[in-house]
Amino acid sequence: MLAALLLFAAVLGVILFLASRVRGKRSDTWVGYLYLLPAILLLAVGLVYPGLRTIYESFFDAHGSSFIGVDNYKTILTDHDQLVVLANTIIWVLIVPVAATGIGLIYAILVDKSRFESFAKALIFLPTAISLVAASVIWKFVYEYRVNQPNVHQIGLINQIIVWLGGEPVQLLITDTFKLNTLLLIVVFIWIQAGFAMTILSAAIKAIPDEIVEAARLDGVTPWTMFFKITLPTVRPTVVVVLTTIAIGTLKVFDVVRTMTGGNFNTSVIANEFYSQLIRADNQGLAAALAVVLFILVLPIVFYNIRQVRREA
Repeated sequence: MLAALLLFAAVLGVILFLASRVRGKRSDTWVGYLYLLPAILLLAVGLVYPGLRTIYESFFDAHGSSFIGVDNYKTILTDHDQLVVLANTIIWVLIVPVAATGIGLIYAILVDKSRFESFAKALIFLPTAISLVAASVIWKFVYEYRVNQPNVHQIGLINQIIVWLGGEPVQLLITDTFKLNTLLLIVVFIWIQAGFAMTILSAAIKAIPDEIVEAARLDGVTPWTMFFKITLPTVRPTVVVVLTTIAIGTLKVFDVVRTMTGGNFNTSVIANEFYSQLIRADNQGLAAALAVVLFILVLPIVFYNIRQVRREA
């Protein structure tokens, strides 16, 4: 830490010294470049080079010694297990952003200016403050299964309710029928992200001018008309940003899958499969290809998000 602080002070001292020596009509421009230089170098070393290196390694075999072209990408698009991973990732991206944003928006509207608004918002925001691993452990207990025997008690909330209703407990995280286990993992991520969506959208709703709301009420509009004609169009840019932000986080989801199922029982997603191939299977080439595929999927959403932010600015 001391060495890092000394290095930071030395770099800053050199920049300040060079900036004080810059003269001429374009001195401000060159000073700006000098201050940007450390950040550019850090991005090049910490982001650009690793990214290019990952793309390079994706064209090699498991040990990174033999060039195999696009075989790793063919494996991702043809192998059954890898196709399951891609399908699960698509399911996550189609459900989580829409569900989390929808829940957050509806909740923000319902509690807006209510008597217990702060308390109600705190309840739904609390999961956002919990780490993904901790949230996964909590929900793993909710889905927990025990054999239905006289001296065995269910500790999983859902299975206990099933037993109370006279049914048999179900191994929820193992059952792949209709992708039930994947959907149950998705519920956990929605539970976490809904609070984030609610917080951002609540701020956007409160930014709607009171004059517009009062004029609509004087005209006798119904709550549905108020929502679809005034609230939703006004907060639409914020909704788009929240949707895309959650979509990016969903594409990179790892903690929930790794903690609850380890990617077993056909629940793996790209980020978890990347970890499994790199650490457990020691397949550097396929892991690098998966990382590149993930990067390709995230990139359009990032660009779209930046575009929306610039429009708002």
